[in-house]
Amino acid sequence: MGFGLVVRFVTHSAEAARAFDRLAEKALEGIRAKEPGTLVYVNHAVPEEPTVRVFYELYADREAFEEHERQPHVQAFLDERAQYLASFDVTFLEEISGKGSPGGRS
Repeated sequence: MGFGLVVRFVTHSAEAARAFDRLAEKALEGIRAKEPGTLVYVNHAVPEEPTVRVFYELYADREAFEEHERQPHVQAFLDERAQYLASFDVTFLEEISGKGSPGGRS
């Protein structure tokens, strides 16, 4: 069953948001190359809120998420992100059903 989360980040400024995006892109290089259980990992800008970023993350299961959290590229992101952030909020998601769902229930 898929496991996901949505994270809303509020950065200190538009400039901090751009630096945050560069940091996220560095992490994404490792995620793309080394995390087969990470199915979706997307950084979104919010129209008319230049200091806000929203991540949508979907993993094959909870174990894949935990493996993601242990990766050096993710640890570097987690260690460095605070300098850019005013706040963040995490919402964890458990799959029920959907199109293209990892659990096969479409």
